[in-house]
Amino acid sequence: MSAAAPTADAAEAPKPAAPPAAPAQEVDWGKLFLGFGAMVIGQFMAILDIQIVAASLPQIQAGVGASADQVSWIQTAYLIPEVVMIPLSGYLSRLWGTQRVYLISCTGFIVMSVLTGLSSSIDMMILTRALQGFIGGAMIPTVFAVAFTAFPPERRVTASVIMGLIVTLAPTVGPTLGGHLTEWLSWRWLFFINVPTGLVVLFGVARWGQFDKGDPSLAKGFDWFGLFVMATFLMSMQFVLEEGAKDNWFEDNGILALTVVAVVAGVVFIWRQLSYRNPIVELRAFANRNFSIGVMMTAVSGASLFGGTFLLPQFLGRVRHYSASEVGTTMVVSGLSMFATGPIAGRLVRQMDPRVPMFIGFMLAGFGMYMAHAVTKEWGFWEFAGVQACRGVGVMIAMIATQQITMSTLPPQMVKNASGLVNLSRNTGGAVGLALLATSITNQTALYYMGLSDQVGQGSAASGMMAGLAARMQQLGVADPDGAARKAIGGMLQEQATVLAFGDSFTLLAYGCFLAAAVSLLAKPAKNAPPPPSDAH
Repeated sequence: MSAAAPTADAAEAPKPAAPPAAPAQEVDWGKLFLGFGAMVIGQFMAILDIQIVAASLPQIQAGVGASADQVSWIQTAYLIPEVVMIPLSGYLSRLWGTQRVYLISCTGFIVMSVLTGLSSSIDMMILTRALQGFIGGAMIPTVFAVAFTAFPPERRVTASVIMGLIVTLAPTVGPTLGGHLTEWLSWRWLFFINVPTGLVVLFGVARWGQFDKGDPSLAKGFDWFGLFVMATFLMSMQFVLEEGAKDNWFEDNGILALTVVAVVAGVVFIWRQLSYRNPIVELRAFANRNFSIGVMMTAVSGASLFGGTFLLPQFLGRVRHYSASEVGTTMVVSGLSMFATGPIAGRLVRQMDPRVPMFIGFMLAGFGMYMAHAVTKEWGFWEFAGVQACRGVGVMIAMIATQQITMSTLPPQMVKNASGLVNLSRNTGGAVGLALLATSITNQTALYYMGLSDQVGQGSAASGMMAGLAARMQQLGVADPDGAARKAIGGMLQEQATVLAFGDSFTLLAYGCFLAAAVSLLAKPAKNAPPPPSDAH
């Protein structure tokens, strides 16, 4: 019997050697890149859908008979539930496996896109957009997790470059593509366009997207209370950030109440995730210094990315009165500069300490924003070209370097949850940035208007201009020439005040990038970053 045991052990010895061979077969570059490429296309589709409606809201408003207040919910309804799914997707990927989670998410996203495109009322559109954002939210962070788990270390920067292109290009080209689709076909195609693309993604992920296995044991002891508290916290916070500026923040009782709810739920959520045996979100990743700094930098890069994409269309629409297609054409410079910078940024991150390109990227993005601090009402395509190019190059370099620093020093078992937190920080940073910029524009416009009005009332050159304009209108037989002149001058003052307020907002965004550049130097070097010779080979 004792002799038989060693024999059996010897016979079984080759069997444990089989698993190492499987990964070698699975890390087939063709299969890996096809599966990852399909996921990236889906990620692009999901991020694009946030901004694709931005330039076409008036047409959608007319199509579904919505009021001006209701139409803003077409974007808000997508973003609020999405922030719940982004951190939850890490847990679901560990439970079911990345492929299954992604396929379910993509299928639901396609179905909700069709229903949104078929909407005949604003209520139906808000409901389907909310479901579209929630279900499709898993397509964004799962791609990040695959990039840092399925790829060997020497190829992760390449994967980061691909993701960086998608994350930065999608919100930039969204208004451009949306404006042209609405003009050529109709606003409904903003959503129908997801169907053929989504079917390609489903096929690719189903065929080549088997990256890992799920762990069904995680279903035991699922933290339903933690999920409820997390949803309450994130949805309340997102609502406050999205709607606070237009409702004068805490002057509105609803915003004040939801802020209190968000703070209380946030504290309870953090306590629950740190104390529960099977947490939905692994907050212990923040014990890693590079991850904590990287999350902050990701939030700032999100504010810069979404903030720049917000300010420019707003200025071109409100001051220059550009059409949707004209806004899209003007913004294409930013997308082209990001696309061209991606490979260069990847090489920089490979060949030097990632903190250096991260610092350079934030400085360039800040300088690009600061170039527009003296914006005038005559600024158009060519005046904004340099601003967009500098900002686009800087954001791309900063984002790729930030991804490397944030994820590269984490243990593999934390990567899936961490990817959700990184994406959540980018979206939250973008929401905070937009809220601050919207508030800044409103407040500064009012302040500048009051200042300019005081100058008119104190006998300045503008006062003489108003008297001359009134005399001219009287000659033309205009009824109430003084009132007409006063109204015309008021419109001119309002326009000038708006332009000055936009200049302040560009400056605010620039200062945020400069501050991020300084903080980025506090990170530690990414010790496991691949050496250049290995990657070059």
